[in-house]
Amino acid sequence: MRTTPTILHLDMDAFFAQAEQASKPSLRGKAVVVGGLGPRGVVSTASYEARAFGVHSAMPMAQARRLAPHAAYLVPRFGFYRSISEQVMGLLRTLSPLVEPLSLDEAYVDLEAGGAARDADAAERVGRKLRADIRAVTGLTGSVGLAASKMLAKIASEQAKPDGLVLIPPGTERDLLAPMPVRALPGVGPATQNHLRRAGIHTVGELAEAGEDELVRLLGKAHGHALYAMALARDDRPVVAEREAKSVSVEDTYDVDIHDRLRVGLEVRRLADRCVARLRAAGLSGRTIVLKVRRYDFSTLTRSETLRGPTDDPAVVREAAARLLDAVDTTGGVRLLGVGVTGLADYTQEDLFAQAAGGQRTSPGEEPADGTAPEPSGPAERQWRAGHDVRHEEYGHGWVQGSGLGRVTVRFETPHSAPGRVRTFRVDDPALQPAEPLPLVCPGPSGTPGDTGLRGGTAA
Repeated sequence: MRTTPTILHLDMDAFFAQAEQASKPSLRGKAVVVGGLGPRGVVSTASYEARAFGVHSAMPMAQARRLAPHAAYLVPRFGFYRSISEQVMGLLRTLSPLVEPLSLDEAYVDLEAGGAARDADAAERVGRKLRADIRAVTGLTGSVGLAASKMLAKIASEQAKPDGLVLIPPGTERDLLAPMPVRALPGVGPATQNHLRRAGIHTVGELAEAGEDELVRLLGKAHGHALYAMALARDDRPVVAEREAKSVSVEDTYDVDIHDRLRVGLEVRRLADRCVARLRAAGLSGRTIVLKVRRYDFSTLTRSETLRGPTDDPAVVREAAARLLDAVDTTGGVRLLGVGVTGLADYTQEDLFAQAAGGQRTSPGEEPADGTAPEPSGPAERQWRAGHDVRHEEYGHGWVQGSGLGRVTVRFETPHSAPGRVRTFRVDDPALQPAEPLPLVCPGPSGTPGDTGLRGGTAA
């Protein structure tokens, strides 16, 4: 591990929700929840105002609505988020050739490799300038962590949220980590936390005191060694430029083994939808669907199916996972289920959709993983997704607040206007058309970023 805090971790604050607040003046300072709006939808991102009500990512949308009934609930606009992410990643690459993106809104940067900083003072100056540059270019805020290792830089950025910067001076790492809960360490999920809690280990300091041999006994060789090293603040992982994900997966461990075959099938279906949501958030698709089943006796079975080409269609992934489950014996109970996609690509092969539900992108009557409605069955039917952009011949640019019973409600405002007025139209009104998102930052006279449109309101 290096002796200077020159590894930077950037995490954009509540990225999807913040982008929506910045583009919609009427939502600034309000609770905003982005995710699937259907009955099986899950929360992708919640604004800090929504988090105050207990809403968090990966929560079922129905539960979020109960906790925050007055929040704005919006369907994701992944193309919009991706365009902002590209601007942010471009800024990071001006600092160093070693930029390791983790997702659309998160990345590591090796400042030393780019000559941007070689000591703590220089690293802090770079971090502060980066935050200012991100605000100037995108209109959004990000939190920065600086430390001598990737693990500690990520912990620092968590402490910096929202819209802050934290630098961990070398030599203070163990004192910082000691009182933290074990969940603060990478790789410690609910199952590992519960296992450690039963052994009387609650904090990182207690983890270090337990010793390597005890952790290996409790958690196994690989996990035990890794957690002991992290508890001692040891992390020599390098920043890897243009890190490519090899797979996208989700899994759940159940406190009580599942014996009911129907329940197992429903869990696999839910995991498939969550996996697709992650694929889409990363702008990826994949060819190989993987099912993981850990049975009551801790034996683990993995089954996979390779499709003709990459897909991000939820019906395709759900049906492939269901076929894989058909070949697995779950008698005796299941303690863990997982669904993953490998063979990743940044495009989708459209003819693959013929594999799902008689050639449709989603099974009849069902919704995609992002909670949006199925594609319309005829040219006269138009779908208006909550939060998506529209343009009216008379009233100009706006966004969909909601639709139903043959009507669509639109709020007419732009990122640079005051909160706008709301009007309602027939869903087939020819004067109303879908539109592309507007930029969050107005270009200056020379084409450089200018006004963010956030002055005079609550910043997102």
